[in-house]
Amino acid sequence: MKKIILIVSALVLLAFASLTFYLSSSLIFDLFGMRAKQGENFVEFVAWANLVSSLLYFVSAYGLATQKRITTLILSTALVVLAITFVSFNFYVNSGGVHLEKTFGALIFRMGVTLLFIAISYAFIYRKKAVT
Repeated sequence: MKKIILIVSALVLLAFASLTFYLSSSLIFDLFGMRAKQGENFVEFVAWANLVSSLLYFVSAYGLATQKRITTLILSTALVVLAITFVSFNFYVNSGGVHLEKTFGALIFRMGVTLLFIAISYAFIYRKKAVT
């Protein structure tokens, strides 16, 4: 059962990583007319943080599937990147920065998803391997 949970979690994380990578890289590099679709009010440092997080998610998906203890640390690093980005974004908005309102919700959602995968990694890999 543990193996199934980890494999399914790895596949979901891989899909999430792929979507995040596609959206953030398309926005940063203006692929497929993504900037026009999003409007000019996107915040570039948030897109870069999402791109970095997506790369960490790819590595973490492999770590979940292969039950590597470092997966928890990698996911925690992604959460720290997102948390710093969230705080910075709040400063940016409070100082009058132009932004998309949905960015707040997107960052909170991404942090929540990352926290969920940290919990899965910790419960099924990190803690179990530390005991044995």
